[in-house]
Amino acid sequence: MPSPNRIWNPPNPYLTEHRQLLGEPPVAELEVYEDESQSILSENDSPDVGLRWSVNPYRGCFHACAYCLSGDTQILMANGDTRVLADIRAGDEIYGTVRQGVYRRYTRSHVLAHWSSTKPAYLVVLADGTKLVASADHRFLTRRGWKHVTGTQYGLACRPHLTRQVKLLGTGRFADPFLEDADYKRGYLSGMVRGDGLLGTYCDDGRRRGMDIQHHVRLARIDQEALERTRRYLAEFDVSTHECAFWQPANPGLKPMRAIRTNAYRNVERVRQLIEWPASSPPLAWSRGFLAGIFDAEGSYSGGILRISNTDPEILTRTRSALCYLGFDPTLDFRPKNLVRHVRIHGGLSEALRFFRSVNPAIHRKRNIEGQALKNDARLRVIDVRPLGLELPMFDITTTTGDFIANGVVSHNCYARPTHEYFGFGAGTDFERRIFVKRRAPQLLEHALRRPSWAGERIMFSGVTDCYQPLEAGYKLTQGCLAVCLRFRNPVGIITKSLLIRRDIELLAALAKEAGASVSLSIPFLDEDVARAMEPGAPTVRRRFETMALLAHAGVPVGIGIAPIIPGLNDHEIPGLLTEAKRCGAGAAFKVLLRLPGSVKAVFFHRLREQMPLRAARIEHRIREVRQGRLYDSRFGHRHSGTGTYWEMIEQQWAIWTRRLGFKATERPERPSTFRRPPQPTPQLEFDWALDGGHAHQP
Repeated sequence: MPSPNRIWNPPNPYLTEHRQLLGEPPVAELEVYEDESQSILSENDSPDVGLRWSVNPYRGCFHACAYCLSGDTQILMANGDTRVLADIRAGDEIYGTVRQGVYRRYTRSHVLAHWSSTKPAYLVVLADGTKLVASADHRFLTRRGWKHVTGTQYGLACRPHLTRQVKLLGTGRFADPFLEDADYKRGYLSGMVRGDGLLGTYCDDGRRRGMDIQHHVRLARIDQEALERTRRYLAEFDVSTHECAFWQPANPGLKPMRAIRTNAYRNVERVRQLIEWPASSPPLAWSRGFLAGIFDAEGSYSGGILRISNTDPEILTRTRSALCYLGFDPTLDFRPKNLVRHVRIHGGLSEALRFFRSVNPAIHRKRNIEGQALKNDARLRVIDVRPLGLELPMFDITTTTGDFIANGVVSHNCYARPTHEYFGFGAGTDFERRIFVKRRAPQLLEHALRRPSWAGERIMFSGVTDCYQPLEAGYKLTQGCLAVCLRFRNPVGIITKSLLIRRDIELLAALAKEAGASVSLSIPFLDEDVARAMEPGAPTVRRRFETMALLAHAGVPVGIGIAPIIPGLNDHEIPGLLTEAKRCGAGAAFKVLLRLPGSVKAVFFHRLREQMPLRAARIEHRIREVRQGRLYDSRFGHRHSGTGTYWEMIEQQWAIWTRRLGFKATERPERPSTFRRPPQPTPQLEFDWALDGGHAHQP
């Protein structure tokens, strides 16, 4: 596989009057690579984006914002947890499959390598609601063997591929993650202490002394994970305990048992309060926590059966009710000989895994599925396969079994690695210091606009990264593409946060007059310190508003994009941002809720905790609140907006202020099509706009 073609003499991104550098240049060397793509127009059919065609002269972004990445496929780890594919690393232990006799069975597998690439993305939708984003070459395991995402029945592209009604194999859809809040922790303590703890007050008056009342809380476990979680949760509720050895086996093959305990009256009374049954219908979070605690205390999973055992009818009734609340189908079994009853869950492996993800018990050994056959009745039939019209970062791994469990289905190691990130390029800092440029972007765009099928639709600059990032000062690719659009009188829209757009104000004014051009300045923060922390490579807020005013004065329709809205961080600044934008001449405004797919989550929260350690927890809580406990919702139509009371408040605030200030949803005026195909230009005029000093002229 040839290495990416690195450009060894790129223009200096700092040597321009339109580049605002805050502080010293970054220590990391900027690396520029040639993007040899043979096309420039990207088509999109996602309802969240609101545009069909986009031009992306660059890949990667030198602004270093914390919300420009992707890679959120959930991978089943060997301990029963899941982790996004972008965060998997060589050496991690996950689940794969191996054929044993008639069936494939789940087995532990090790990750040998991890890489990423940028490829056209396809969406695979399954009957249970699972949505998989993959490249065309990726393969999934079906009842009839491995099948690629796309292919044909005949010709050069003939290969087994996914079609509607084909059934994939796997565990079934993973449950969404959730927030372990105070209710969850109370529920966990109730399940753990009631199920396996000792809580009591004992009166021994007159035996050893006149007054002798003992208060006692003790929990003894072999599994240190449950013990540590219980101790941590108690400490968060201001109950201090100490750990001690409880039992040391004589046989070295047995595990020792340790305990946490307290004898303070205040602590014992506080524990009694914490584990009380809810007075009315318990909150969902409490039910999740209770099931996690009672499973860690009294539950088991073996032979494909998940059960929770106890002799207390109240505990069993509460357990069954909590399972029904979460949508499970439990059955109560009774053994007369020892008075033990079991609450058992129907549904096999897929329901057991949903239980583990829905309640998150602490003991990982109880989540073991190794050796179980790869068969269940999960609704994994394909109902749709379609292109997204976008090139997205695609992550992949090599494992010892040759496969892994991705979003609940068995996924094959991809064999194709034609990518600029194959040699260790990452999704964190590499995204902002290793930039790919399409040096033939203007020629490719002209070729696309001359096709008979092109009808002059609006083109957005850019759909992925900022088209006016610093390298544009030297390469002038965006400028060249805009000059092409002016010759063809093709309408354009631009979203940027860069001051470099000032260089092209005259060109944009000509485009606005001749064909229709509009610009949205991305300004999500009003506070300069917050903006500097979250967008360290972007210009100051003041300079961006100045740029907005300059564009409006030149006759270019401008708007403001408050993107992303980060609940708990900048939603209170919406009125101030809209008011200042209106003062600077903006006529339109849009908003986008923060998206945290894949590796974006790690990058964003690392920066948030580093820059705002005292606010990070509250901000994360607000983000989860508007995403129903999650950090990201990948469903079409839901990715850019939220739900719940807090998001409704944001929506109401947005509606009030946009109506009060007279903002429209779009800054482009409606006008008849102006598109035309001019005569073929002479070679020396191909970059006429850039070569003659930036003076517009029409052929």
